[in-house]
Amino acid sequence: MSIITAKSEEFLTKYLNNASPTGFESSGQKLWLDYLKPYIDEWHLDNYGTAYAIINPGKDFKVVIEGHADEISWFVHYITDDGFIHVVRNGGSDHQIAPSKKVNIHTSNGIIEGVFGWPAIHTRKGEEAKTAPKADNIFIDVGAKDKEEVLKMGIHVGCVITYPDELSILNNRYYTGRALDNRMGGFCIAEVARLIKESNIELPYSLYIVNSVQEEVGLRGAEMIANTIKPNVAIVTDVTHDTHTPLMVKRKVGDVKCGDGPTVTYAPAVHNKLLQLILDTADKNNIPVQREAASRSTGTDTDAFAYSNGGVPSALISLPLRYMHTTVEMAHKDDVENVINLIFETLKQIENGHNFKYF
Repeated sequence: MSIITAKSEEFLTKYLNNASPTGFESSGQKLWLDYLKPYIDEWHLDNYGTAYAIINPGKDFKVVIEGHADEISWFVHYITDDGFIHVVRNGGSDHQIAPSKKVNIHTSNGIIEGVFGWPAIHTRKGEEAKTAPKADNIFIDVGAKDKEEVLKMGIHVGCVITYPDELSILNNRYYTGRALDNRMGGFCIAEVARLIKESNIELPYSLYIVNSVQEEVGLRGAEMIANTIKPNVAIVTDVTHDTHTPLMVKRKVGDVKCGDGPTVTYAPAVHNKLLQLILDTADKNNIPVQREAASRSTGTDTDAFAYSNGGVPSALISLPLRYMHTTVEMAHKDDVENVINLIFETLKQIENGHNFKYF
């Protein structure tokens, strides 16, 4: 039987279609909290917008499950006298996919629509034909006659720019769209909270469901909230690369495939005992998992939690994803359900004061 209900999927669609760029996550956090409220005991926001909900508050032992709320975007960087807009990244936005994409520019006057323009193929001759999109040469056209008209629209340096692409389902098998990285993680941990409530499970510890901001610019939200909560254990969920699509070299990027289950990562920041508990839980409950190894750091909020507060036993459960940081990210429905189930079943195995000592 499917874990994800029709109501859950309705929330997922609304949540993913809402823009939540790094530094401007508030509208997405409101949607997330509104969905969670029936399943939690209390909720809070920190100064920069990280949202966290608590089940069974007040216990000495604190367990965190976490995803991040922000999506990649652009900032208005420079407006030419002719009314064209040059941009700078807000997070790891891919300049190569920009030309011919529609955009939404967020202003105090509301959304202003625009497009990333690019010279027509007919005009690119000789050496010019070799010109490729770069972060410093892509530009947005809002149909303005000059800079003055752009400014009158409410567009100014610092306005944030997002893509309008919305969630769809491909071949009844894949969720596809923008911002699955990593609002799909926020969805998964919200579903875990729902399952705990609906299963009438009494946890022997306080569970913190955390939706962090500013991961895409250096794990900043997780750094802040880890020091606020001071958890005893953290299980982080993020996305990872499906390496079975064309142009991927598996000996360099590993062997991960959509539909084969979530991945667990071996890395210095990942606590071995917590990782083994997750693997044992997967085996016990017949949940498929794949394995990855990360050199030095995981590049996810796992690192921020692990190295906070003198060291917090942390682990990473990842959702395989195709075409990360594009507007057509793809995640297999089965993998989403298995991420939810793996976190849920693992939480049931953690005891109050569970021994995660090194040896």
